[in-house]
Amino acid sequence: METIPPFKDKRLLIKDLRFERVKVRIYQPKTSNNSQRRGILYFHGGVGWLGSIRAYERTCRYFCRKTNSVVVCVGYRLAPEHPFPAQFEDCLTAAIHFLRTAQDHGVDPSRIVVCGDSSGGTLTAAVAQALVNRRDLPKLRAQILIYPFLQCVDFNLPSYQQNEKVPILLKERTLVLGLKYVNEDLCLEELFKGCHVSEDRRLKYQKWVSPDYIPLEFKTRGFKPSPIYPPSKQICEVVKSLFDPVFSPLLAEDSVIARLPETFILTCEFDVLRDDGLLYKKRLEDHGIKVTWCHLQEGFHGTVFFALFGRVVGFRSGTKGLEKIVNFLRLM
Repeated sequence: METIPPFKDKRLLIKDLRFERVKVRIYQPKTSNNSQRRGILYFHGGVGWLGSIRAYERTCRYFCRKTNSVVVCVGYRLAPEHPFPAQFEDCLTAAIHFLRTAQDHGVDPSRIVVCGDSSGGTLTAAVAQALVNRRDLPKLRAQILIYPFLQCVDFNLPSYQQNEKVPILLKERTLVLGLKYVNEDLCLEELFKGCHVSEDRRLKYQKWVSPDYIPLEFKTRGFKPSPIYPPSKQICEVVKSLFDPVFSPLLAEDSVIARLPETFILTCEFDVLRDDGLLYKKRLEDHGIKVTWCHLQEGFHGTVFFALFGRVVGFRSGTKGLEKIVNFLRLM
C-alpha cells in the first residue's frame, strides 16, 4: 500500500515533525478557524513492520478533512528490529507530548482523541490505560478502537473458530505476527490449546475472557466449546509478556478500566478479533463507561483501511465504518 501514491490535496497543510524522539506527520486544514480544533492522535496498524505513516496517508487525510481536525499520525519504531514494548513507548511519548503542546498546533487540549486500527487499536487501548492516572496532563476526550487485538488468553473464542481461514487476518497469522512482535518463538499448537495459560491466570482471567460473555447471535455460525488442556510449565514461564496489559489491554485491572474515557469500538463479523472487541465493550460498560459500538455485519479485518483505495479494493462495509467513525468524532 505504500507504493500507491495518495491523491494530492491542496486543502491540507502537511508537515513532518518529531515529538521528542518520535517521528510524526501532522495534517491540518488550511481553512481559518476561530476556535481551537479537535486533535486526533492516530496509531497505524500492522503490528509494526506491516504499517507506516505513508501507508495510512489516505486515512489521516480523510479524518482531517471530514472532521475539521488536526490529525497526528505516529511513526513509531517497527518490529521486529525494535521489539515490544518499543512501539508502545513511542506512542505514549507522542501522546504525552501532544497533550502538553496541543495549543501550539491549534488544538484544544480537552478535545484530544486517540485512535488506531488492528495492532494500532491495541496501542490505542494501552496508551489510554497508561494515561488514566496522570494528573499532570489533560484527560483524553475519547478513544477509538478499530478491530483491535486485545487479549491472548483464549484463541478459541467463537470468532477465532468461525473466521480462522478468512483473509486477511487468518487465525494462524494472528499468532505468528503476535509472537514476532514480542520476540518469542513458541509452538502455535500449544497456544491454540491454551497451554500457555497457568491455572492461576486462568482463574483470574475467566471473569473477563470467556465465550459465555459473547452474545448468542454471534455463535449462530457455529461454535464448539474447547476442551481444557493442562498448562505447560515450560511455556507458562516464558510468556509473561503476553499477559502484560500493554500487549493484552483486555487484561487490565478494574481500577484502570473504570477510569477510561468515552469509547468507540468497531468490530467486523468476519474477523478473528471480533470477540476481543465484544469482550472489551462488555468490560467498559460494566464499569459505566459510555461505549458507541459499530458492528459491520459484512465486514472483515482491514475493511476500513481498504475503503479509501478506490473501487478495486474498497468495500461498502469499510465506507460505512468510516462514516460511523466520522460521525462519532464530530460529537467530540
